[in-house]
Amino acid sequence: MTTLKELEKEVREIKERNRRVEGDKAWEISWTRRFLLVAFTYLAIGVYLWAIRVPQPWLNAIVPAVAFMLSTLTLPFFKKLWLKRYKK
Repeated sequence: MTTLKELEKEVREIKERNRRVEGDKAWEISWTRRFLLVAFTYLAIGVYLWAIRVPQPWLNAIVPAVAFMLSTLTLPFFKKLWLKRYKK
């Protein structure tokens, strides 16, 4: 038989888990995360293009970084469509 103290402990654990999940969810959709991903994408591609001696590597690195940003902006829309279809 479950005691009151065990139930209270379970409720505390569930609330703590919910706080972590809400924080993770907020991070996933945050503009800070998106900006950092675009910045790191731009830097990584810029360094790569520079290393292989592509002309104007920093200018050319803009295109994939912007494309990545656009993909992160459109994914929530497609996720909603997918979830609607999945739930049927």
